[in-house]
Amino acid sequence: MDIGAADCWVESLLPAGVEYVALDYPSTGRDLYGGTPHVFADGACLPFPNECFDGVACLEVLEHVPDPMAVMTEIERVLKPAGRAWISMPFLYPLHDLPFDFQRYTEQGLMRIASRCGLQVVSIQRRNHAIDTAGLLLCLAIAGGIYAQRRIWRACLLPFAAMMVLFTNLATWVLARIWPDWTHVATGYAMEVRKP
Repeated sequence: MDIGAADCWVESLLPAGVEYVALDYPSTGRDLYGGTPHVFADGACLPFPNECFDGVACLEVLEHVPDPMAVMTEIERVLKPAGRAWISMPFLYPLHDLPFDFQRYTEQGLMRIASRCGLQVVSIQRRNHAIDTAGLLLCLAIAGGIYAQRRIWRACLLPFAAMMVLFTNLATWVLARIWPDWTHVATGYAMEVRKP
């Protein structure tokens, strides 16, 4: 099952023969993304019986739900024993899909919520080198500042913004390959959990 399936891109990554169920919330999946999942429902109240899925994907969703613990509890409920779930969440990333952007969790926060729901953490990975993260945030700040301007100012500032983004991307690409990483900075985390 894919919670927050949007355009169902996860399905294309699955091997042949895997039964895929796409689920999304109406006000985001349908109204915001124009998605057509198999099921419209709330991730905090899944319309499926206990222990019916071998795997669950919940990618970049938990920041958008009012009660992430409820969603994680439901994931644990619908997973079969030894079933796995893949969960990801941004950390240092701009607000998006407003007004449905409620929280960010650290690596420790994600592990804690998984543990409280009875799930075992198989692995957790930080996304991006600290320098790449800083560069991404700078590029987004530049682009966001342009986007927030009136049309005439946008047109005037766009060439400068394009040069700044290009320079930032080149500089951070080089620096991330030669500068030591700092694990306290990340764009997000991806976690694999297992139901005992």
